[in-house]
Amino acid sequence: MTTIKLTQFSHGAGCGCKIAPDKLEQILSNNKSTSVFQNLLVGNQTNDDAAVWDLANGQALVSTVDFFMPIVDDAFDFGRIAATNALSDVYAMGGKPIFANAILGWPIDKLPLELAAKVIEGAQFVCKQANIPIAGGHSIDSLEPMFGLAVNGLVNNENIKQNSTAQNGDVLFLTKKLGTGIIGTAIKRGLIEDELHAKTCIESMCALNSIGFEIAKLSGVNAMTDITGFGLLGHLVEMAEGANLTAEIDWKNVPYFDFIASYLQKNIIPDNTYRNWNAYEKMVSGLNDMKAFQIMNDPQTSGGLLISINPANQEALIDLFNKNNLQDFIKPIGVFKETSSFKVNVNL
Repeated sequence: MTTIKLTQFSHGAGCGCKIAPDKLEQILSNNKSTSVFQNLLVGNQTNDDAAVWDLANGQALVSTVDFFMPIVDDAFDFGRIAATNALSDVYAMGGKPIFANAILGWPIDKLPLELAAKVIEGAQFVCKQANIPIAGGHSIDSLEPMFGLAVNGLVNNENIKQNSTAQNGDVLFLTKKLGTGIIGTAIKRGLIEDELHAKTCIESMCALNSIGFEIAKLSGVNAMTDITGFGLLGHLVEMAEGANLTAEIDWKNVPYFDFIASYLQKNIIPDNTYRNWNAYEKMVSGLNDMKAFQIMNDPQTSGGLLISINPANQEALIDLFNKNNLQDFIKPIGVFKETSSFKVNVNL
């Protein structure tokens, strides 16, 4: 089993498996909920991270589902990453997970069942860190390996955060470095230059975004989302469109893995980097540097939280970052301004 590389059994990797944003819009354009459900506080109208249902007791249920194909070769790490990524949607809404159900697709005639068990074991490891059980699930015999979780959580109604509620003047913070799609592509192609690069990336993808539950309690936090397959640029566009604002991004403050440059020089770039750009190109200005282009469009798996906060309240957020060993992320990466002809302006 140690010689089996999971990434060789799937055509896609991690959140890069997502259907392209413009294609997804075509699918959903006539299938968004139009019925009025009084308790449905957040549905599928705003491309948010999870659905939110009012429990009429001051709290709401946060519910999400997320799964994908392997972004790494090790089964245990694949389970950890997939579970962390799914839990992130609840944290991004300001909630705390309470239990999860597993989703497993496995090519049983191609891969040992012991490897599938290792995937589940990795997910159990992460859910134990989050102090929740995997209560059940569903499995199928599939052509390619895939795994994820359906997660339920709770949030106090006043702490619900959406991706569409940023305010003019808000500053933007990001809690993880970019580049997981690039390194995932290098893993799949067998082109990792240093195993420490892969390890650093994997540990980033396995770091829970549980700080989102605490961030949501802070005054002045107006919007929040997590960065996944549409890349930083795509999720910025979603936030800006939802709030009818324009994001001004300061490229020099955008965090990314410091070893990325050599991979980009070798053209190790996920196909979905260009898919993302094709969907958002007309809404973006100033992205004239190739390195910035590649990193800002890089499809992330289990990426960081993108936080929109009133600048008068940012010191409280920075204090929280410092208490949680996030000192590398205390510089804002941009600001929301009145809407212009573009949704995102990049200052290089």
